[in-house]
Amino acid sequence: MTFARNLIAKPRITRRKAAIAGASVLLGATGIGLGVSPAMAAPSAAPTSAGSAQDTAKQMIGDDAQFQCFSNIVSHESGWNPSATNASSGAYGLVQALPGSKMASAGSDWKTNAGTQIKWGMDYMNSRYGSPCGAWSFWQAHNWY
Repeated sequence: MTFARNLIAKPRITRRKAAIAGASVLLGATGIGLGVSPAMAAPSAAPTSAGSAQDTAKQMIGDDAQFQCFSNIVSHESGWNPSATNASSGAYGLVQALPGSKMASAGSDWKTNAGTQIKWGMDYMNSRYGSPCGAWSFWQAHNWY
C-alpha cells in the first residue's frame, strides 16, 4: 500500500501524526526544519481506554447495527480518544463536537467522561440524521457528518 493510500485509511488523528512525521523525515533529509505548534501535537492520553469507551457505547446504544455505525464514525473521527482535539478546527472528543463545549448539554463532565460524549453524540446523530447509521451513511458520502 502506498504511503498516501495507507494514510487515508487511518483515523483523522493518526493521519495528522503520520503526515507530520512523514513531512519531518522528508524535510529533515533536506536540512529544512519543521516547527510543530502545541496545537498540532498529539492529543494527551485519553482518561478512558478505547475499550472501555466502546463498552460504554455498546451498552448505551444497545442495537448492534447502530453501535457499529456509531463506532465507524468515532473510529474515523477520534480513534476512540475522548480527549482528541482537532488542531485546526478545535473539534473535541469522541464525536469531534464543534465547539466541544456543546457537549455540556449532556453533562458538565463532557471534557473527561466518554459516557457524556457518547450521550451527546447519540442525541446529535439521532436529531440530525435519524440514527447513527443515518449519520454513517452521510459520513461515507462526505467524509464528515
